Amino acid sequence: MDKDWIFHDSHIAFFRSPFGAIPCQEKITVALEVTTTEPIDAVILRLWKYGNQEEKINMHLINRIGDKRIFQGQMAAPDTPGWLWYYFIVTVAGRTYYYGNNHANLGGIGQIWDHEPPSYQVTVYRKGTATPNWFKDAVMYQIFVDRFCNGHDEGKILSPKQHCIFYPHWEATPAYSRDPVTGKTVCYDFFGGNLLGVLKKLPYLKELGISVIYLNPIFEAPSSHKYDTADYKKVDTMFGDNELFRELCQRAREMGISIILDGVFSHTGSDSIYFNKEGRYPGPGAYQSKDSPYFPWYRFTKWPEEYDCWWGVDTLPNVNELEPSYQRFIIEDDDSVIKYWMRLGAKGWRLDVVDELPDIFVKKIRRAMKELDPDAVLIGEVWEDASNKISYGQMREYLLGDELDSVMNYPFRNILLDFFLGQRDARQTHLALMSLYENYPLHHFYSLMNLIGSHDVARALTILSEAPPEDTLTKEQQARVKLSEEQKKLGLARLKLLVLWQMTFPGVPCIYYGDEAGMYGYRDPLNRGTYPWGKENQELLSWYKQVISLRNRYDVLRTGQWIPFYARSRVYGYIRKISGGRDVFNQAKKDNVAVVLFNADTREEARLSLDIGQWFKGTLADLLQEGQRIDVSSGQLRISLPPLAGKLFMDEA
Repeated sequence: MDKDWIFHDSHIAFFRSPFGAIPCQEKITVALEVTTTEPIDAVILRLWKYGNQEEKINMHLINRIGDKRIFQGQMAAPDTPGWLWYYFIVTVAGRTYYYGNNHANLGGIGQIWDHEPPSYQVTVYRKGTATPNWFKDAVMYQIFVDRFCNGHDEGKILSPKQHCIFYPHWEATPAYSRDPVTGKTVCYDFFGGNLLGVLKKLPYLKELGISVIYLNPIFEAPSSHKYDTADYKKVDTMFGDNELFRELCQRAREMGISIILDGVFSHTGSDSIYFNKEGRYPGPGAYQSKDSPYFPWYRFTKWPEEYDCWWGVDTLPNVNELEPSYQRFIIEDDDSVIKYWMRLGAKGWRLDVVDELPDIFVKKIRRAMKELDPDAVLIGEVWEDASNKISYGQMREYLLGDELDSVMNYPFRNILLDFFLGQRDARQTHLALMSLYENYPLHHFYSLMNLIGSHDVARALTILSEAPPEDTLTKEQQARVKLSEEQKKLGLARLKLLVLWQMTFPGVPCIYYGDEAGMYGYRDPLNRGTYPWGKENQELLSWYKQVISLRNRYDVLRTGQWIPFYARSRVYGYIRKISGGRDVFNQAKKDNVAVVLFNADTREEARLSLDIGQWFKGTLADLLQEGQRIDVSSGQLRISLPPLAGKLFMDEA
């Protein structure tokens, strides 16, 4: 028999309706096509609920054309959120076949297996769940405070600490240093960026088109990265103080910009009020006394020297998030950490290593935030598809309605980098994006933090310029890498296309500080260089401003329907559409159609004749070339895309 004699495509409504994630109690209709001359004994839909409830549903023949038969079955989502998993069992002439998800587990067209196959996923979320609409319209900007801007014109360092090392000038290259006593790598290196610098650059961020600032940790801590918290209630004195943070939030809010903080709640620093290993704080910490109020927060195997710590780093002792006193301090008390900073002006939190926080802890944070501000946003650091993330042997409930509003969309970054580097073709890129689209609830898909760079990955320009692979170089060699002008030109062209994609795609685009200025660098510490004020790549910066302004101007690019329609070789295209005066969330919005196309090939021009008549007929304006218009009154869009080119057309400019 033909290899496709059994067929199901979860991306097509005929085979699965409704598409994608569904609310509780929703009914799903699935179909299976079987083409054979042999007698079909049975077609069964095998359903698995929440990992422990099996159900087998007999599918019924609804149509027959020659040797082709269509079977249909229906399943109902349960009353409580979770996951449904399904595949098909087909018995023909006494022999059993299985049809399930494909090898890549991406959904869409599956395949025939001779044994129990991987299942298709259906995410089931709590009915009535939503994410804040204002956030879906936002453009984010991530700031690593020490490296962004020193608000003192003379370069004054605020409250320098005795153990810190200061770079001789703002343009110096970040480097690892080692503790002279232990020999361990430490991050006590500082350039002098501070919150006053962020405040002074608000006009720049406003002009760029930013509406949300995500700050890496700002609380007191010995390191430059601040992920080793020493005092959750205090801005580090090298960055400013709590009152300055309040002023920053107020001034930003007046300019239409919200501030989101980084919450590091899975561990503290060992040099902190709570652990106090170095004895710098007056009260007894857990390291000093079992009678310390903070002693129950930590897990000692042999007090005081042996304790559970984050990834074995002894300066980062893990906390027990289920300890009631810790939960009261972080979440529940009237002056808890979460509430304290939100009352000072924070609009939300990004949770560091959220997969190491218990579900109940995250749910309590969300509840406390929403009680204080229903429009506050909770973002989680997740590196994979967050809809089916397994952490410590458990499926995480990030997107079922009671935990996160958004996650850091590292899969998006990886998919696009692979496409522009030629490591995925357009079809593979399409399937990877569709997998996310299918698995995430729609309101989450449109709230994803679509990043290109962050403090934990190499700068996009370095990767797109095809710098030598990071794992082939020492840190010292990485710092000395010099790219040729051709490499830089290639990287710049690719990054501009990637940014155009980022700004025209569903979700919340996030810019890592300095990417818009043309910063390079491998991973930490080289991805944490200082913003090059006065030395920006003006071509790239102008491009960022242009495409961000288009996103901010047109509702359709933010919350319009997303319709992928072309994926061949190195060319990918999609349509964004609002019709009937309503966007995908039934908000009143202006009707618009946008067509977005990319040619990732570095050598070949793409000559295209695209039938878009079912979505639009008329005249389209080229938003990237002023005054250029193209006639598609016939429904055919004929265009030549040069190598490394992108197009954004709109039905009106």
